Amino acid sequence: MREVVLDTETTGLSPKEGHRIIEIGALELDHHVPTGRQLHLYINPEREIDEGAMAVHGISNEFLAAKPVFAEIVDEFICFIADDPLVIHNAPFDMSFINSELKRLDRNEIPMNQTIDTLVMARKQFPGAQANLDALCKRFEINNSHRNLHGALVDADLLSNVYIELLGGKQSKLFLEKDGVDSGEVPTIELEKSS
Repeated sequence: MREVVLDTETTGLSPKEGHRIIEIGALELDHHVPTGRQLHLYINPEREIDEGAMAVHGISNEFLAAKPVFAEIVDEFICFIADDPLVIHNAPFDMSFINSELKRLDRNEIPMNQTIDTLVMARKQFPGAQANLDALCKRFEINNSHRNLHGALVDADLLSNVYIELLGGKQSKLFLEKDGVDSGEVPTIELEKSS
């Protein structure tokens, strides 16, 4: 089963206020295992980045000036994600921006039921606890010391590890039951010999 772990960085907090996507990071998982295949795009938003947003991700207007606009990368993006589930932390935020960009180009929007929201998963598993990406990395002992600022590909990579932990971790244990009790022993099967 293929899934795509995805994150975006933006010029601000709301596409309704004209804010745009400036970075997309996506990693491919196959049966919850990273394949090494990834997509990383910087995008010229054709507008200024809010100071507050720039403080979060550190991406400048000057850096993006020569990057392609969304219309130039949309086919590559759609081809990469395909119709596979999208694993996103706070999916409504990223999806509102993605669908705003697609709508601007008269493209089909991506349905929310194509997403797996790790923020919702974390809040269900750890009610009342902090559920941001840094807090979850700390909880699961995932090294995020290289994350000085938000970055779409760095965050997607961290999120892929968090997602696997939220599913039960890389070393989930298999117990075989004998008479309804976990024995931890592998059962032996005796076969009758045919005469």
